[in-house]
Amino acid sequence: MRGRAAVRRIALGWMVGLAGFAAGADAAARSPAAEQVAFGVDMARRGLWSEAVFRFEAARRQDAADVKVLNNLAVAYEAVGRFDDALEVYRAALRVDPAQRRLRQNYQRFVEFYQGFRPPSNEAAEPAGPAPVAAPPEPGAAAQEGS
Repeated sequence: MRGRAAVRRIALGWMVGLAGFAAGADAAARSPAAEQVAFGVDMARRGLWSEAVFRFEAARRQDAADVKVLNNLAVAYEAVGRFDDALEVYRAALRVDPAQRRLRQNYQRFVEFYQGFRPPSNEAAEPAGPAPVAAPPEPGAAAQEGS
């Protein structure tokens, strides 16, 4: 149970990042996927992680290549203990945009946790590194997080 508590604490710490992914767009101008993400972030802030997963999965069905959606879904999967799913979604997001700084940070934190969490005999679930990551973007050329 300590592992789950640690994951929830980490996930709650990432909520600031999730809020940045959902904020900034006018509600009237939001896409259906962005509306699902905003609702999912709100649910996650309230600790309703299963509902957040549901909303982020709905957003993924609407826009499977949106890195913000994938990152939020991976964080939510972590919070509910679906670590293999989180790993799969992080890898999918890194294939779409390996230079996305916040995604890389979340993935690295997850891998550090996951390697210490999973049983050592489970070699099949060993996380492989993401695709080669491009050099960090120049200052001022950060990825857009609020579209």
